[in-house]
Amino acid sequence: MLYVKLTIGGLLIFMVYSLFQAMMIMLKNDQNQNMSKYIGRRVLASALIVGLILIAVATGIIQPNPTPY
Repeated sequence: MLYVKLTIGGLLIFMVYSLFQAMMIMLKNDQNQNMSKYIGRRVLASALIVGLILIAVATGIIQPNPTPY
């Protein structure tokens, strides 16, 4: 269970890092560098996070909150 949470945390940090890399390219207005590479990595990390959470809940590794309030 700890490994799943650490993996999700690492992917979240990687997603924010990729977002800031794309922002720096956008602020520099450099036409030679491709910003979509970093945005694509961010989308891939988001998909991996959602997939990992769904698999972990389905297999019972993590438990969702039973009451939403």
